[in-house]
Amino acid sequence: DSFSHLFSNCAKIIEKGFLCMKEHYVIGIGAANVDINGKSINPLIMRDSNPGYMNISVGGVTRNVLENISRIGYPVKIITAIGSDAYGKFIYDYSTKAGIDFSHALTVKQCPSSSYLAILNSNGDMHLALSDMHIIHHLTVDYLKSKSEIIENADVIVFDPCLSQSEELIPYICKNYGNRLPLFCDPVSCGYALKIKPYLQYIHTIKPNELELEVLSDHSCKTIDDKIAACKILIDKGIKRVFVSLGKDGCLYYDYTGQCLTRNFKEVQMVNATGAGDAFMAAVVYSYVNGFDIDMTLDFALAGGIIAISNKNTINPEMSLDRIKEIIRKERG
Repeated sequence: DSFSHLFSNCAKIIEKGFLCMKEHYVIGIGAANVDINGKSINPLIMRDSNPGYMNISVGGVTRNVLENISRIGYPVKIITAIGSDAYGKFIYDYSTKAGIDFSHALTVKQCPSSSYLAILNSNGDMHLALSDMHIIHHLTVDYLKSKSEIIENADVIVFDPCLSQSEELIPYICKNYGNRLPLFCDPVSCGYALKIKPYLQYIHTIKPNELELEVLSDHSCKTIDDKIAACKILIDKGIKRVFVSLGKDGCLYYDYTGQCLTRNFKEVQMVNATGAGDAFMAAVVYSYVNGFDIDMTLDFALAGGIIAISNKNTINPEMSLDRIKEIIRKERG
């Protein structure tokens, strides 16, 4: 009858409406590690045993960025590889509880999960680090292709050059998605910066430190003018936005419109510098997906970094939107 026909049409319209609702999330493609951090009590003495404090936590640049984004308050998913060992279970259990959707991760049997060992000096700065990320070799282009739908529907892709452990992944991600979705990347180190250097034209937002900026631009970065000139070089190569970490001096920002800003917050007591860059990048991503202007973005990013260095863990469990806002309010007086 007419009532049944009307009901059926309404049901179809409602169903179609639900199907058209886009799920918003950030996807990360990269490493998920166990981090082992050792901080010396006294100035480090090389080739000797140094008394200090040890801490084990879950890490990996991409995973860290995603956890911070999740704690600030935005949905995240990860594509990574973990082992079927105790470290792998630790990574999975902790990350899932922290709000990261791990359902698209690859579990590799009979291969150790990624691990990262950092030695910090008595001031909390990294002195030396080692990483074992051989498991990334098992993350293949074919596996990424099997996850194409989940990647294509993301708001942002976060990736890190640790993927260069497999030579095919970074070119595939950049060339296949760089012109369709915003790619955000932290170079991680000077060595890894060389791995992404050929693909800068595909990257939307990059966050190098001063040394990595020099490697990416082939330009001296001794003075602030040098750094600005180096940023211009990256913009000319196709990058839309550059956030340069300046350590205790804050950050330098430069974008494709020619806008150039420097920003710094009051110095705070540093407990562990390891996760500062990951928290900074997370706040930049969160700001982007929420449409913040650059002034608010810089405030969020610096506040995120301050929260990170105030805790012994790579990720500060107190990371949250309210905590970021609190720090910004204090900074503004």
